[in-house]
Amino acid sequence: MSGFPNSNDGNSQYLAAALSWIRLRLERLANHDQPPTALAKRPAKAAAMNPADEAVEKAASELAKLERLDPPPSAVVLGRLLQLSRFEQNVLLLCAGMELDTQIARLCARAQDDPNRSYPTFALAMSLFDDAAWEVVSPERPLRYWKLIEVRPAIGQALTMSPLQADERIVNYLKGLNQLDDRLAPLLFPLESPADVEVPPSVQSLVDQVTARLRQQTESLMPLIQLLGADGPGKQIVAYRTSAGFGRHVYRLSTDVLRGPVTEIDSIIRLWHRESILLPLALFIDVQENDLQTDSASQVPLNRFLARADGILFLGTRDFWPRLGRASYSVDVAKPTSAEQQAAWTRTLGSDTGNDPGLLAGQFNLSLAAIGEIAAAVRRDDKNKDGLAGRLWDACRASVRPRLDVLAQRIDAKATWSDIVLPTAETGLLRQISAQVSSRGKVYGEWGFGKKMNRGLGISALFAGDSGTGKTMAAEVIANDLRLNLYRIDLSAVVSKYIGETEKNLRRLFDAADDGGAILFFDEADALFGKRSEVKDSHDRYANIEVNYLLQRLESYHGLAILATNMKSSLDTAFVRRLRFIVNFNFPGVAERRRIWESVFPSATPVGTLDFDRLSRLNLVGGTIHNAALNAAFLAASAESQVTMQLVLSAARTEMLKLDRPISEGDFQVTTQ
Repeated sequence: MSGFPNSNDGNSQYLAAALSWIRLRLERLANHDQPPTALAKRPAKAAAMNPADEAVEKAASELAKLERLDPPPSAVVLGRLLQLSRFEQNVLLLCAGMELDTQIARLCARAQDDPNRSYPTFALAMSLFDDAAWEVVSPERPLRYWKLIEVRPAIGQALTMSPLQADERIVNYLKGLNQLDDRLAPLLFPLESPADVEVPPSVQSLVDQVTARLRQQTESLMPLIQLLGADGPGKQIVAYRTSAGFGRHVYRLSTDVLRGPVTEIDSIIRLWHRESILLPLALFIDVQENDLQTDSASQVPLNRFLARADGILFLGTRDFWPRLGRASYSVDVAKPTSAEQQAAWTRTLGSDTGNDPGLLAGQFNLSLAAIGEIAAAVRRDDKNKDGLAGRLWDACRASVRPRLDVLAQRIDAKATWSDIVLPTAETGLLRQISAQVSSRGKVYGEWGFGKKMNRGLGISALFAGDSGTGKTMAAEVIANDLRLNLYRIDLSAVVSKYIGETEKNLRRLFDAADDGGAILFFDEADALFGKRSEVKDSHDRYANIEVNYLLQRLESYHGLAILATNMKSSLDTAFVRRLRFIVNFNFPGVAERRRIWESVFPSATPVGTLDFDRLSRLNLVGGTIHNAALNAAFLAASAESQVTMQLVLSAARTEMLKLDRPISEGDFQVTTQ
């Protein structure tokens, strides 16, 4: 590749010849000899050159011959890549000679008639080499623009008389050692793509799109590639494969390093641009929502970097970033399709896994790398194929927990169908919800309903009823039945007084939940879904925007979203119509209360003879009955007795008083035991 220097013997010969030529010119200048006139301009019968001139001419001829080596010497490659003039190349070789040849410093002092000036300067270079040009001192010319040399002026010292020093990275390049600049090395991390992961067609098509766009570029700067969406691994694959197609290694840059002073950022920009030419490299910058916001001052340094840094640049972001000061090209990067994920599970697990690949792909939305890692880990832990499907399911569920655990409260679902007591109609609705979640992969995918729907493929339900009527328990039952994670989201905590923060909180939540199809249980739904008021000020307008955004995410969510409310009548009717299921949790009747009392005590609890008919006449909901049973058990444990009717009535009386319910003391007395 053209960006790599020649590190063979030819390069060493070239450097040796270049240093010899520079020494000869310095010696001639130190001896105050005049440089010879170019051979083409000397008369045919001119007097023979003096020995110093002959030596310089001979060295120059040898140097010109070595410049034509194949592959060319690294100094020649560098000159072409960074567009150095012949004079600028010579100045650079003079400065590099200070690091490569100890005689150069002594000769510089002699040539400048000052033992304290044993270093190269612009003034010395202009006296030493042919075709000297004043613009070499300009910060916009390659030597200083690309930081190939550094000017070290002292106070009161003229620019042309200031010491010049070759950049260490460039000296190494001239020697044939092409490694990442050590000033950038701590800031960049190689972006790797798993070698054994097959790129799915949907991702490969994105790679082809981006590659075609970069090959067509005509701008002075390469277009910035914005990779949009929530699929981080997919973005990295696109960046890696596209860069590989151009023969480039892709590195990742943290946005934290772009928070410093402008001068530091400009230095990073310049060094990166130079490295992208010399190695060559590509760069991937991943911007998470919690790192930088498009309306914050913290984005300014990154915008400056993106507007000025050249080369192949990828920006991984959730949404399109406008006004970046340069041309950009954006593509949406989604997870592999359900069919591609199913094919990946099949390849990984083999052909003897039955319906497992379809079930896993229908429930979990994972990258191909994650699929390979999970399958390998499960098989490594247990070679026995029995129960493989269950272990894979649990491993997938566990893999998506970490991101959600920091965004919502996980509920350890323990309740089963035998624990919940509801009328037959409501129980049937709950079973229907569970069945639809487990069968959606077949209906939406295999049966083609997903292609006919213009809304999302998720399932939404509203659980409406007073506190304690079983809404949370019903969510637990469904989660337990489906073997899915259940997360409670308090919408009153999600809603922020700061404009835009509510959408950000909801976006992070849904993005994390989508991968594992977790069940999201939104408590206090009326906090956000109350009837929308007339827009009177900006806060009203943004409150309505928040509702609309949550509605959109609910419809696009691939899993089950359950919204719970104690005040169904306060909900916006337009919102209620868009829900798939509505389950009403009414105050339990006598028959339901008796069934709850009969099942509330665990089988291991020592329970005496209880009058369930009498207990069922107490006007309590299921949650309150559970509290009363638990308190009665503690009373029995303290008294070292069974759970008696008197203890249960005493606990029930306490619950009634806690609820400010009127009581009749006679209802809580036991006349006979």
